[in-house]
Amino acid sequence: MSEPNYYEILDIHASASPTEVKQAYRRLAKLFHPDSNPDIDNHERITQINAAYETLSDPHRRQTYDQTLQAKVESRWHTRSKAASNIYQKRQSGQDADAELYTWLRRVYGPVNRLLGRIIEALSDQIDELSADPFDDELMEAFQEYLEDCRQLLKQAHLSFRCMPNPTSVAGTAANLYYCLNQVGDGLDELERYTYNYDEHYLHAGQEMFRIANRLRHEAQYAVRHLV
Repeated sequence: MSEPNYYEILDIHASASPTEVKQAYRRLAKLFHPDSNPDIDNHERITQINAAYETLSDPHRRQTYDQTLQAKVESRWHTRSKAASNIYQKRQSGQDADAELYTWLRRVYGPVNRLLGRIIEALSDQIDELSADPFDDELMEAFQEYLEDCRQLLKQAHLSFRCMPNPTSVAGTAANLYYCLNQVGDGLDELERYTYNYDEHYLHAGQEMFRIANRLRHEAQYAVRHLV
């Protein structure tokens, strides 16, 4: 329970003069005297009025009381100010985190996802065209051009991925993109080896790495859809 405020008990302002303190005390003492209200038990109220007057009528005691009262007011203000600051910081932190997230989605995830799609989704058609005659020079040259285009797209994807750190909330999504990029890079190496010696082991290895990369890309897409 908070301590009573003597100024409020006497119903006066904190800057009241000694005369105003005395007048307020006399008025209240008369108002709550047993002779004035015999049917009402005012003992507690009278005790408070007397205590307030004893303190506020003495200059030294009043000065000490005012200092204590001011310290309490400042303490409450500091506590409330700190609480308000904490609430603001939490809100600001949440807003900053949201802004960082959407910036990452726009600058990193979006471009990387699109570039990976252009690489991965074209492989099936490229292999179908090449399978008509793997020893045909024009078909093989077209396939090699596709691989070179993929390397350029992959380079762009790596640059986009590294342009800013990922927020903590999308660490899993960023990891999927990272491993997807690596799988694509390794897959391109395997497919390029196939163009040197026509060993289908390299072709199948490249296809399997692209399949794994595509699964990782879909996992990243799923996480983002459920994030936003």
